[in-house]
Amino acid sequence: MNLLDHLQWRYATKKMTGEKIPQEKIDYILEASRLAPSSSGLQPYHIFVISNKELLEKIKPIALNQGQITEASHLLVFATWDGYSLEKMEKVFHKTLLERGLPLDKMDNYKNMMWGMYEKCTQEWHIHHAAKQAYIAVALALVAAAEQKIDATPMEGFNPIALDALLELQDKGLRSAVIVALGYRDEANDYLVKLKKVRTPKQEFITEIKYNDSRINNHKN
Repeated sequence: MNLLDHLQWRYATKKMTGEKIPQEKIDYILEASRLAPSSSGLQPYHIFVISNKELLEKIKPIALNQGQITEASHLLVFATWDGYSLEKMEKVFHKTLLERGLPLDKMDNYKNMMWGMYEKCTQEWHIHHAAKQAYIAVALALVAAAEQKIDATPMEGFNPIALDALLELQDKGLRSAVIVALGYRDEANDYLVKLKKVRTPKQEFITEIKYNDSRINNHKN
């Protein structure tokens, strides 16, 4: 199967069997997330991988009692930094330069330029920006899961304040942004499994503006 076949196969699974996913498949999905691109390579997020059933039972009411929380093999919690800081940026850039064998002051101008922009922004902007970066990692996790024939359901339907408290994320300088249930579809009981995948038609979803397109010239006029 090619990538598009895998994406046609996947869907937001509503009922899962509870069957345990082999660790090597979980590792594959997590590695795809770890390799995701992020703004300036900062990776301002952390992934919590939860398979403890007692903890999942506590998370379920926080997540609108959605069945996938406890029916899943694993739950991924993508938690973002609660704000950027010069210290956090320096730590990432320092590690990058060490890994690449470059002088530790090599990125100082870039770092100071970046922090000069970020420092002026509100904490709310920081949190939203970090969440956007985390969603790129979420997308790659979904694709990797589909490739491994693992069902993955991304979810925003949860109380982030309650989840943050349960996982003590505040103490870690983190905030929950999105969760992903990983498991195997329960084909006998999931109403969605046999339904046609519906997406916006290509001609409505995509606008191509080609080289020397007359629409650009008209727009300029």
